[in-house]
Amino acid sequence: MNTIISYAHIKHNQIAVNGKVVLHLPNKSYTEFLTEAYKSLQLSYPKFYKMDAQCKLAFLAMEFACKDNHFLTENDLSKTAIVFSNSSASLETDQVHQNSINDKQNYFPSPAVFVYTLPNITIGEIAIRHHITGENAFFVSPQFNGKLLTNYIHLLTQTNTEAVVGGWINSDNNTYEAFIFLVQNVENLNKNSIFKPLNQTSITNLYNQTSWMH
Repeated sequence: MNTIISYAHIKHNQIAVNGKVVLHLPNKSYTEFLTEAYKSLQLSYPKFYKMDAQCKLAFLAMEFACKDNHFLTENDLSKTAIVFSNSSASLETDQVHQNSINDKQNYFPSPAVFVYTLPNITIGEIAIRHHITGENAFFVSPQFNGKLLTNYIHLLTQTNTEAVVGGWINSDNNTYEAFIFLVQNVENLNKNSIFKPLNQTSITNLYNQTSWMH
């Protein structure tokens, strides 16, 4: 049974894991929040500082979603897929790149920016970090679409995919949100388990259930 075993949600300068806020950094700018959240993990991954904001957001959500489970070690990463979506593609970085083109007095589009002008670069950063080499897809929709993600994940797992990293990763200037969930096959799911079977209702409920701090 395709089962959600863990999820992380980032919004309002907060990070929640499985519905519980584990980090709250009020009065921080978006950039400051991302940096401080990374430092809280005590990782050594210098490449984080070179990523665009959307990739940093996905990176953090993935790290928190995987922090207290064995998803990355008990699944075959060559048969693990990544399926993300958002509403703005890579618009934030696209605008930075376009501004560099528009400036005729200082015309020098930076390759460091250009490389991030595709939304699936976000998937690439996660795949490289965790050595995930399965299928991947990045959809663009007006809002979080549990039906779209659920249907596509079920389709993948009918072929050669055994586990999936799914999510909504949206970064548009100072408006941002990340919701990453981990899906794997769990047999004989206990009705009292914290795990949830993957379907449109369950994933939408998990997306909406976090009690944010004020």
